[in-house]
Amino acid sequence: MIHKRIEIHNQKIAYYESAGKGQPVLFIHGNSMSGLSFARQFESHLGERFRLVALDLPGHGESVPAPDPDSAYTLPAYATLVSEFAKRLEIDDAVLVGWSLGGHVLLEASGRLPDSAGLMIFGTPPVGKPMAADAFLPNPLFPLSFKSDLSEEEVAVVTAGFFKPDSRISTFFIEDMKRTDGRAREVLGVSVAEGNYTDEVSAVANLDKPLAVIHGELDPLVNLSYIRGLPLPTLWRDEIQVIPDAGHSPHWEQPEVFNALLMEFVGEL
Repeated sequence: MIHKRIEIHNQKIAYYESAGKGQPVLFIHGNSMSGLSFARQFESHLGERFRLVALDLPGHGESVPAPDPDSAYTLPAYATLVSEFAKRLEIDDAVLVGWSLGGHVLLEASGRLPDSAGLMIFGTPPVGKPMAADAFLPNPLFPLSFKSDLSEEEVAVVTAGFFKPDSRISTFFIEDMKRTDGRAREVLGVSVAEGNYTDEVSAVANLDKPLAVIHGELDPLVNLSYIRGLPLPTLWRDEIQVIPDAGHSPHWEQPEVFNALLMEFVGEL
C-alpha cells in the first residue's frame, strides 16, 4: 500500500494506492477505522490488476482531525469530501466500495459521482427517513460507537464487535480505534439522530448503476432480513451475496471469498 497525502478543503487527507493501473476502485472505511482495513485487498491480486485507492476520512487514520468538527464529521460533509477527492485524483469513474459507515458515505455521495461505474456496500443497511427500527440488530455496542471518549476496555469491546465471535483481532484495528478523533463518533451520532443524511432507501431504489450488497453471515449489527425487504432494482445478480463464517468485516475475515466477488463485480461492469 503506497501511502500518500492530499489537501482538500483545507483538510490534510491521507490515502493509500496500489501499484495496479487498471480500473480504479475507491474504498471507504468504517467508523473509527482507516484505509489500512483494506490491506487484504491491496495485497492481493486485486492490487496488482486494479488501481485501488483508500482514503482516511477526516479525523481517522493518518488524516488530521477536522478544524471544525461540527461541520466536518457528518455524512453530507464526508460525501462532499469523497466526491472532491475522486475528482482530484481523476477516479470519478471508479467502482465505489464502502464498509459500514463507508457504505453510508458512498450512498450519500452517489448523486455527486454520476460517472462511477458501480457501487458495492457491506455492513451497510440503507436507511430511510425516519430510520427503520429494524435496520440494525439490537446490540449494546451502538452507544459506544458514537461515544467520544472510550476507555481501553471499551475500545477492545467495540473493535471485537466488528468480527465473528472469538476472532483474533489484528492490533492495527485497535490502534485505529484509539487514534480516531472521538468527536468524529460523537458528531456523527448527533447528526444522524437529527436526520442530517440522505434517504438511502430512496437512493438505492433510484440508482442507475449496479449495486452489489455483501453481508457477513454472522454480522451482529446488520439485519439481513431488513435489507432483503428493500427495493433494490439494480441489485447485482439479483441477490445479496452472503459470505459464510464472517461477521461485520467479511473483507478481512474471508478475504479470498470477498476478493473473488469484488473481482467478478468489477469484471462484469
